[in-house]
Amino acid sequence: MSVIRTYYEAPDPYEPAAGDPPAVFLAGGITGVEDWQRRAAAELGRLGAIVLNPRRRRFPIDDPAQAPAQIAWEHHHLHLPEVLTMFWFPPGDSDQPIALLELGAALDNPARRLTIGADPGYRRVEDVRWQARLARPGEVVHTTLDGTLSAVRARLRF
Repeated sequence: MSVIRTYYEAPDPYEPAAGDPPAVFLAGGITGVEDWQRRAAAELGRLGAIVLNPRRRRFPIDDPAQAPAQIAWEHHHLHLPEVLTMFWFPPGDSDQPIALLELGAALDNPARRLTIGADPGYRRVEDVRWQARLARPGEVVHTTLDGTLSAVRARLRF
């Protein structure tokens, strides 16, 4: 009997296979914000979900080849069919422009399954709310990480 691997951190690739449990991509702030992904990954992992985490424990910032590899990893995994994308925008030192770009693209694709959360202290929280409201009327933007994770749990298909 083979053991199903349930945690993938960039740059480790994940390719879905028949019989895999549901997968969740942890989209949102990385630079200049707390490591919220660690908590989310632990909680989702306890549920048995496959977690796709773009935040590396150690990013080799001095290696110029790593930025394109990171972007390609994120792009590939964000576009896997049947993956639920969890967006979380925490407060911090950054407006998280790449995550906002990824959110806009995800909202414009009706086939993409999303759960969105933005802390009220996030500087662009109203931008997140308006993007969601305009692209997907009725889409809830959760205000806490716990609330966002609860919504992810409710949307997972086991």
